[in-house]
Amino acid sequence: MKEGDSIQQRARLLKLLSHPARLRILDELRRDEACVCHLQAVLNRRQPYISQQLHALREAGLVESRREGTFLYYRLTDPGLVRILAAILGPAGQPRHPPACTCPECDSLNVEEKA
Repeated sequence: MKEGDSIQQRARLLKLLSHPARLRILDELRRDEACVCHLQAVLNRRQPYISQQLHALREAGLVESRREGTFLYYRLTDPGLVRILAAILGPAGQPRHPPACTCPECDSLNVEEKA
């Protein structure tokens, strides 16, 4: 967040961060960009629920997406958010690649790990 941000903007950010699923999504996205199926696997939630949370984060300008084939990948938009998440959650650690995720990146890494 920038110096000139209003109290209202900061309050909206805190409200977004107070939701456990959104906080977990942001935690995952600070590690690396992720597709919806990746977030489904990490959070163990259904696609409509993940999409609903991503919509709220996108509307707030905290995340943006890019399409690659049939996959939609999300990433954080503000480097300042990474610092806020580190203060709240501690260090991010390495990106996770859950076996249940079928995106090309996770699928290829999971195959390599099994070999």
